[in-house]
Amino acid sequence: MSNFAGTQTITCCLEETQQLGRKIGTSISAGTVICLTGDLGSGKTSFVQGLAMGLGVPDDYYITSPTYVLINEYPGRYPLFHVDLYRIEDPVDFEDIGLYEILHGKGVVAVEWADKLSKDFLSEYVSIHFETLNDNSRKITITVKGHDKCSLIDEEKK
Repeated sequence: MSNFAGTQTITCCLEETQQLGRKIGTSISAGTVICLTGDLGSGKTSFVQGLAMGLGVPDDYYITSPTYVLINEYPGRYPLFHVDLYRIEDPVDFEDIGLYEILHGKGVVAVEWADKLSKDFLSEYVSIHFETLNDNSRKITITVKGHDKCSLIDEEKK
């Protein structure tokens, strides 16, 4: 498996960050894991809100960060598992919350604070890093690890 250099984009508002998520959600395949990193308030949850739209999660589901419940599951074209590792301290906790099974399942998994995962925990994933430029703007860097996910970057560039 190779690392593929991805793409960078600047979003200028919450809606643009959600739109990027929506665009990726419409083209993503089952079994994709998206590792989200960035500071608090940098747009990770806003991106997942858009991802849910792209996956066809019904509008009556409100997408919030599962900081206290750790994992939220939403129905859509593929099940969306929204994971938040902010409060996880010990890797053994991953087993306790069922993360191993979710990461290797048939849904789409969006993991906030994915930098808490071991570097060799996953062999294929999409890494999305959020950097706050100012109150509204974000620099978003997308990198793909694993050869079968290259089409995601091609789709995002269109």
